[in-house]
Amino acid sequence: MNGSKKAMAVGAAIVLLGLIAGAVTLYANQSDKSDLSRFATGDLATLVVPPEPTPAPDHAFKTSSGADTTLADFRGKVVVVNVWAMWCAPCRTEMPTLATLAQAYQGTDLLVLPVNVDATPDQIAAGAAFIDDHAPLPFYSDPTFQLPFELPGKGAMPQTILLDRKGQVRASYSGGADWAGPKARALIDALLAEPD
Repeated sequence: MNGSKKAMAVGAAIVLLGLIAGAVTLYANQSDKSDLSRFATGDLATLVVPPEPTPAPDHAFKTSSGADTTLADFRGKVVVVNVWAMWCAPCRTEMPTLATLAQAYQGTDLLVLPVNVDATPDQIAAGAAFIDDHAPLPFYSDPTFQLPFELPGKGAMPQTILLDRKGQVRASYSGGADWAGPKARALIDALLAEPD
């Protein structure tokens, strides 16, 4: 092999190694990110996964004792935020599945956070009583009915948002779902498996 052919072969080998290294790096970077869109099938077919995680809204809502809180107060946990109302039949229908999900993950970094958006004191009391029947779910409320419009579903009811431990919106779902089913649990497990 003469000098120019040898130089071309070495150059081609360097280019090939560079391409291989780039592909390996790209694959490694992609595998570091959780592709939650793979769970948008079957009963979760309309799951929406943003291309990049976005910060959760900072709208204040109420704890059961009436104190103000925001979604930022739950950072460090994977949070399933569900906005619901007593007048919303699909909201009430899916609540037992959220309670089952919360029971199944007690003692882990998962928090199921239902936020009631009824407005009057009587409606809020009825919502609190309804949640009491679905232990271990906590009662939170937003009587201003603003939180659903701050979330990706822009007012959809029911609406469920999944937040990672950094308080970022990772997926959203509008409408009723079986949150205790295997597809939902696989989605939750994927978020729980992500590093802090």
